[in-house]
Parts: sequence; structure tokens; C-alpha cells
Amino acid sequence: MSKETERQRWQRNFADLLQELRVAQTGVQILFAFLLTLPFSNGFTRTTAFQKDVYVVALLAAAAATALIISPVAFHRALFRQGRKPELVRFAHRMASYGLAFMLISMVSAVLLITDFVLDRPFAFVLSGLTGLWFLAFWGLLPFVRRNWGEDDIDDEDDDPRTLTGD
Repeated sequence: MSKETERQRWQRNFADLLQELRVAQTGVQILFAFLLTLPFSNGFTRTTAFQKDVYVVALLAAAAATALIISPVAFHRALFRQGRKPELVRFAHRMASYGLAFMLISMVSAVLLITDFVLDRPFAFVLSGLTGLWFLAFWGLLPFVRRNWGEDDIDDEDDDPRTLTGD
């Protein structure tokens, strides 16, 4: 198999990133839609001030995640046909990372809101903390640990992590 050019590698990196963003975008949009409809449900009037505050955090974090995860599309439109794919990939990588962080905040806040509504607050805090740890394990710890597991990822053998982080 012939070795890909640097331009082809940037194209592949961008295509891979867009596929990842499609998955994240769907998840955050479903969560955001749920949060947008929640105040209009009958039971929302029974929420406490604390639950309303948690709801606002979840809603704003979902809005921020949505904006960040979709932003590479707008950036691509602005840079279309300008030959700036490396800049676009670096930007999209950062926005996806920040978007996932806000998505984590929104998910944990939504879990806290719902568990606090149906359970005692101490148990809601425990379950929400465990949820946050669960997400951090699969979104942060496992990928970080996986980076050192050997050379079995042939399709990524030419990827230099510094080119994706902007270092």
C-alpha cells in the first residue's frame, strides 16, 4: 500500500473527526431537546430551587456543548477551499474536546436533577458522582491508558499527536 501524502492525511484526519462529531452531536442534541422540553412538563412545578439551578447548569452546558460540537462545520464553511485543512483539523479537535467536556457537565447535571427529584439528595449526589466517574473513565482515562497499549493501530501509525493538538 502506498504511503499517504500529508494533504491526504489531513483530509483523513478531518473525515475521521467529522464521523466522531456526528456521534457526539446526536447525543448532545437529544439531551438538549429533552432539557428544552422539561420545564413544560407537569411535574416541573414541583422542583426545588436547587433542582432549578441544576437544570439551568445542565441546559447551559448542553447549549455550550452543542455550539462547540457543531462549530467545526461553521469553521469549515468559512475556510472552504482556502487550503487550510491543518488549521481546521486542529480547531475542530479542540472544539470537540471542549464540547465533550460540556457534554459531561450536562449529562451529570441532568442525572443529578432527575435523581434528586426522585431520590433523597445524598443518594442523588452519590449516583451523580458515580455517573461522572463513569464518563471520565470511558472518555478520559481509558483512551489515555489505551495510547500506551502498543502498535496495533495500523491506520493511525502515521498520526503525530502533536499535529492534532496544535503543539
